[in-house]
Amino acid sequence: MHPDNFYSTDRLVAFGLELATAQQMVSSMSRSLRNRYIPGPENHIDAARAISYYVILGEKQAGPFTERELTHLIADGQVAKDTYVWHYGMVKWEVVENVPAVLSLVALTPPPFNHEESNRRCGVVGSRHPH
Repeated sequence: MHPDNFYSTDRLVAFGLELATAQQMVSSMSRSLRNRYIPGPENHIDAARAISYYVILGEKQAGPFTERELTHLIADGQVAKDTYVWHYGMVKWEVVENVPAVLSLVALTPPPFNHEESNRRCGVVGSRHPH
């Protein structure tokens, strides 16, 4: 057989190797896409892979905490930007302001509501708000 013929042994071997390489690339890309999480209506936020966080509270290690539990600690003022935090994959403990995933939780957590200040602004006497 002529070496330029498609059915020659060399061409068939080269074609087989190229096909195998393409299949590996498709497989790798498919795995990456399956492991990717994109929040949206069809992917509820709780479906994200759970990360366990550990924090230093009162000079003692505490945890593991879920993201939801950590958000409650932030809202309660127990975790702030200068609190040390660690999660799997980190080399060492870092303060929250150096851990983007946790810092975003701090930024997205609303400050505690101050009823007294709200009543003063509305001109309400006493502890009850008119609404």
